[in-house]
Amino acid sequence: MMRLGLLLAAALMLGACGEKEQVVVYKQGKYQGKPDNRSWDNDPPLAELRGGKWTKGDRTSWEESIKQRQLAQHEYQRISR
Repeated sequence: MMRLGLLLAAALMLGACGEKEQVVVYKQGKYQGKPDNRSWDNDPPLAELRGGKWTKGDRTSWEESIKQRQLAQHEYQRISR
C-alpha cells in the first residue's frame, strides 16, 4: 500500500514537469490578435431589451443607445417610474 502511494506521488510530480509555458511571446511589429473595430460599426443586437437599436456606423445613435441603456439600469430612476 505504501509503495502504491509513493508511485502515485512520483507520477504526479513527474506529470507536473511536463507543463508548457503559457505566456504569449510578443514579436516586434506583429500583432497576433484580432484587430478591434469601433463599437458603432457592429450590427445592433437583435433584442431591443438592452437599450434600443442604433444605426450601424453612426456614432451618435450608438452613444444615445448606450445612454438609454445606462438610464434603464439606474435603480433610483427605475423605481420612480
